[in-house]
Amino acid sequence: MVNLEDPFASAEGRTAPNIPPMIKPGKAKVPSLASAKATKPRTLPKALEGTPVNPKRDQSAPICFSCAFFFANLKDSSDFQIWVSKNEEKIKKVAESTTNHGRVLRIDQYTVQNYVILDLVLDTNNAAGQNMVTLAAKVACEYIQKETNHNYFLESNMNSDKEASVRNMMLGRGHGVTAETTIKNSVMKRILKMDPDILFDAWSFFPIVSSMAGTHGNGLHVSNALTAIYLATGQDAACAAENSVAHVGLEKREDALKFKLTLPSLTVGTVGGGTRLKMQNKNLELLGCSEGEHSSRKLAEIIAGATLSLEISLICAIGSHTWTDAHMKYGRK
Repeated sequence: MVNLEDPFASAEGRTAPNIPPMIKPGKAKVPSLASAKATKPRTLPKALEGTPVNPKRDQSAPICFSCAFFFANLKDSSDFQIWVSKNEEKIKKVAESTTNHGRVLRIDQYTVQNYVILDLVLDTNNAAGQNMVTLAAKVACEYIQKETNHNYFLESNMNSDKEASVRNMMLGRGHGVTAETTIKNSVMKRILKMDPDILFDAWSFFPIVSSMAGTHGNGLHVSNALTAIYLATGQDAACAAENSVAHVGLEKREDALKFKLTLPSLTVGTVGGGTRLKMQNKNLELLGCSEGEHSSRKLAEIIAGATLSLEISLICAIGSHTWTDAHMKYGRK
């Protein structure tokens, strides 16, 4: 297990984890939750160990790329949109010529003043797909420019790449996963040192204050789990900025609490990019996510389970007033 105290330094050691079997994804059985803890707080490895979680089947969301075309007047804009609609199949074919794995599902159009945003929506299979969609959009825009003689900007910022946005919260980019776990009151008190009744009664202030602050979602520190696993499995760590939007909820059960988490946008993949690095690929193998038709979905489910575990740990540490003590014991002194 490696703790990366300096992100610019190299660290030798076993990045494969030592977390016991504890997670049941929607379809595939995962032998263990491998999560290299490459983040600064030393309390994170402790928090990631030990909460049984059941990630439900994820809902795969396609990856989009939004470019902007500019016009001198509304008539030109209107004529352009008609042309795009009539030639959509040709545009899709051109875009798909750049990849063996991606498939253009549709091209959405949005009119804003004197420009039109073309939103290319792709199914990227097991790839995270950011580079795939960028190249596909570039070639498609070049074709459109050649046929229509209209200028464009490749990036309109509507796709919200690496940005927390309402769009990504609602539509997602990659995978949307919901995870849940039910913990008995006796376990809450014995292991997590938290009175479940106090936690449930006080919990409502988290989403209220989150809303007052204007945050997207009400997760506590989702980006900690995402960044650690992203670095360990060769993902684009910068995507934690958009992927850390989360919705956390509690339900009271007979003699138990149910913890629920929805991550609407996980931009992860199991092929291409950093997944080809030796150690990162080895970690994917340990997770059982290095191959298979739905390996990226499986990875997304595992990430959701680990994230919920970490959220539960911090929620209970705050509620039991052991949060600071844990940092003093396992973190810097």
